[in-house]
Amino acid sequence: MTRRTTALSAAVALAAALALTGCSSSDSKPDLEVSGAYMPQPVMDMAGGFLTIKNGSDTADKLTSVTSPISDDVTIHESKNQKMQEVKSFDIPANGELKLERGGSHIMFMELKKTPKQGDTVSIELHFEKSDPIKVDVPVEAANHNPQQH
Repeated sequence: MTRRTTALSAAVALAAALALTGCSSSDSKPDLEVSGAYMPQPVMDMAGGFLTIKNGSDTADKLTSVTSPISDDVTIHESKNQKMQEVKSFDIPANGELKLERGGSHIMFMELKKTPKQGDTVSIELHFEKSDPIKVDVPVEAANHNPQQH
């Protein structure tokens, strides 16, 4: 009986360990990578920002806000039915991506403290529901810059 009890205890412990391991992997932080960031040179005291956030993990996340020293009023917007509206967050699907691009979802910088010129770089920090903040240096491109044409 002692061997049987010991074997049963070992089996239960192994099953519990495997179950906990399975739970912890789904609770892991997303693996986010930012690419293609740019800001068209502003022609007024506001600007748009565009980039792609790729999630290489099985855990979804949300972009909840953006901060930047260039503006105290940075928001995230989506365009629907040719209308721009502020949103609280953008979903970043597990093993998927979030594209912020012209004519769609984007970052909005209002009341710029200074107007960046083509060739400058604007620092931003992306904030997420689950992931740590990510700092990004965003190059300022020509006002008519379109990355799909490159």
